[in-house]
Amino acid sequence: MLRFDDFQISDDIRRAIKDMGFEAPSPIQEKVIPEILKKLDVIGQAQTGTGKTAAFGIPLIEHVTEQRHVQSLILTPTRELAIQVSGELQKLARYKRLQIVPIYGGQSIGHQIKALKRGVQIVVGTPGRILDHLSRGTLQLSKVHTLILDEADEMLDMGFIDDIEKILQQVNVERQTLLFSATMPPPIRKLSNKYMNKPKQVTISKGEVTAPSINQVYFKVLEKIN
Repeated sequence: MLRFDDFQISDDIRRAIKDMGFEAPSPIQEKVIPEILKKLDVIGQAQTGTGKTAAFGIPLIEHVTEQRHVQSLILTPTRELAIQVSGELQKLARYKRLQIVPIYGGQSIGHQIKALKRGVQIVVGTPGRILDHLSRGTLQLSKVHTLILDEADEMLDMGFIDDIEKILQQVNVERQTLLFSATMPPPIRKLSNKYMNKPKQVTISKGEVTAPSINQVYFKVLEKIN
């Protein structure tokens, strides 16, 4: 069985992974981490909850340096996911001196501008607020070496496809592009063909369960009417 120690990653990241309680990579992590470490463009097709954040987060943290400029941009469909992804990356980077900032609507833009001015290496954000910062000149993407589209089909469903294209056109052309999506509708396929360089396609089937020993249940709760 493959273990995280088998990947070409630094001891700092291995320590962080161990702190997080990860013992062995999930199927998506096992397949995409080696490809991302080679700095190839990758399309990862897998359902939510398969470990996608660590799948791109581990090699991303490996590649990012402590230089104080934006080196990676991660686009997410919602602020909740932006916060979640940012938190996961901060755990992976706990032994490295990196600044990771979530940027989304509903939070003070002044607070975000101050954080960006201090110098950050990784920005996780929603398309609308990222475009806002680009129009204000408070976010520079000319030195980005890794661009990640997370939950790309969700961003399509929410009407962000035009915003994403506007952002992609402002990102450093010499970059690695990673796209993660549960499905691959034609507009997402078209986007990947236009902006990715011979991407490696990795697909995880629904049958590849990440935690077979865990039973999941849900309860339907009806709204109380007074």
